[in-house]
Amino acid sequence: MDRIHTSDIVLAKDGDAKALETLVRGVQGQVYRLALRMLADPTAAEDATQEILIRLVTKLSTFREESRFETWAYRVATNYLLSACKRNASDPALTFQAFGEDLLDGLADEQSAAPEDHILLNELRLRCTMAMLLCLDLPHRAAYVLGDILELDHSEAAEILEIAPASYRKRLSRARAQVQAFTARHCGLAARTAPCSCRKRLPAALKLQRLPEVPSAAFAEAPGFDEIAQQAARTEAALVAVKLQRATGPLAPLKDYAAQVLALVNPGTQATP
Repeated sequence: MDRIHTSDIVLAKDGDAKALETLVRGVQGQVYRLALRMLADPTAAEDATQEILIRLVTKLSTFREESRFETWAYRVATNYLLSACKRNASDPALTFQAFGEDLLDGLADEQSAAPEDHILLNELRLRCTMAMLLCLDLPHRAAYVLGDILELDHSEAAEILEIAPASYRKRLSRARAQVQAFTARHCGLAARTAPCSCRKRLPAALKLQRLPEVPSAAFAEAPGFDEIAQQAARTEAALVAVKLQRATGPLAPLKDYAAQVLALVNPGTQATP
């Protein structure tokens, strides 16, 4: 993330195009990653990122510098995503029970399990990990993503969600407990006794078209399947869930959103390459 200076904020508010570009480029990565973890859909995350960055530009005059610019950007992004998820019919509103039953449906036995196609297995691992968070209701999903995945300080996360720090800690604790419990019960990477494993699940996932024909570019820099399996085996049981949730790679933006957004809000201007 590019470092954002107070001078850039002042200049951007005064209409300086270069300073505005610096602000947008400085936060586009964190906005995209937040959107992807909240929505669990790379395409939806791209659309949301562009919309959020437009909001940041158009609402910049309301930023009072009472917090870091990055904190304010997260607040604008989180508010947008919470509203978008409520409106979006494609957000499946899963429950842990329903997701667990779905994972068990069509599991192959050891003899019929998928071959060691590590690219497909890793795509399945990543998408399953992200889909798991859709089982959390929106307030708890946001708390978990901000605290345990993006690893923001609890006081900053509470400020972003506009709740008291004590309330945030309780919300995060509840979300963390649910994710840990589900992972321990169902994920073969976390527990050998778990009924589901990526190799057993892959045939059904392919049949049900739960995976794209081409692996997602968003996950291109994620750690490999074998590497994560080995790390999970060495990790204390209580920490496996968060280890798996964080093992996604940088989830870097796939497009130059800054150029797109600045072209939309300031037609005729050109962002710096």
